[in-house]
Amino acid sequence: MAPGALIAAYQEDDLGGLRALLPLAGRTLVEYQARCVAAAGCTPIVLLVERIPAELAAAVERLRGEGIAVTPVTDGNEAASRFEAGALVLNVADGLAPDIRLVERIAAADSAVVAVVPDDELHERFERIDGETRWAGLSLVTGQTLGSTASMLGDWDLQSTLLRRTIQAGAARIPAGVSEPLLAERPGDLATFQRRLLLASRGVRRDWTSRFLLPIVEEFATEKLMERSVPPDWLLAGAVGLLGIAAVCLSRGWLLAAAVLLLLSLPLDLVAERLAVLRLKPLRRNLLTRRLLWPLIGIALLFAGWWASRHGSGWGAMATALTATGFAEAQRVERGLDDLPADGWLFSRRNAILLSLPLLVAQAPATLVSMLALYAAISFFFVQHLRHSIIRD
Repeated sequence: MAPGALIAAYQEDDLGGLRALLPLAGRTLVEYQARCVAAAGCTPIVLLVERIPAELAAAVERLRGEGIAVTPVTDGNEAASRFEAGALVLNVADGLAPDIRLVERIAAADSAVVAVVPDDELHERFERIDGETRWAGLSLVTGQTLGSTASMLGDWDLQSTLLRRTIQAGAARIPAGVSEPLLAERPGDLATFQRRLLLASRGVRRDWTSRFLLPIVEEFATEKLMERSVPPDWLLAGAVGLLGIAAVCLSRGWLLAAAVLLLLSLPLDLVAERLAVLRLKPLRRNLLTRRLLWPLIGIALLFAGWWASRHGSGWGAMATALTATGFAEAQRVERGLDDLPADGWLFSRRNAILLSLPLLVAQAPATLVSMLALYAAISFFFVQHLRHSIIRD
């Protein structure tokens, strides 16, 4: 059975506000915490608070809008009543910015466990357990322990008391290791952690356009959009729309307009993927809008060949466009998902768009389809050569 989650959100930061409302990745820390536990499969998610200021209420509503149901409660007994006595509950410390990998490790345990870090200067903010370890801010406790602790609590702090009782009951200790959490007490504490999240959201880039030319644009757009409520799906839909309109423009000979639209479409799917990772909801590989990006490039290429064939280039331009799309698709199938030598230089959607831009500006569609046909053919035969070399070896 999936564990529940109890997130503490009542301690104040150094400026008098709630630690839970410290800004992180364009939202609040508590929203990141809730996304982490939701991604780890925790349900229900209970937020233990003393008061519910407007900003916290807004954060809870935003989470509900994302499909993450969070229930604020103001009393330990009420919090305990939200979980079954035999259930396990993931206990998240107030102000903790955890690594999602650590959250998943703790949530996957089948009995009570406590995540720990060394008792050293680097971790002096974390609560001490003994002379060698401190609490890393995450523990998996039983619903029974939570209920009994809440009922005898009095004026004691629920989290600290729950931690002590869980340890006394013989809970296993799991070192955080490389999945270092951070305990925030003031706004500036989360700047480095946010940068770490932003860098971690950047996935593998297979083509040289996204490796060398787009990172600055991608980084800037991701930083700006993560502060907004723009769904990643919308960005993918935008890329599909831009490619579709660009294809129509190519069929009408509006080459400059097509060049602008193709250029604008280049980073959108990359930014969408990063936003989805930052929100801990990675995009599905079989998402329709994602799957449409590749065929739309083929359609745009065919339209460019069709327009060129009707305006001075004859049937050869259309035949060349068909050849280009055929080689491009054959290379994609033959290449698969494997990493190959010189992978970034092979024919890809982004590489093809970038190489096309100067020829679109120069109003040379026939040259464009010829160049892309040659590029696709070379890429295909290169992949074939590599595949046969691997088989022989």
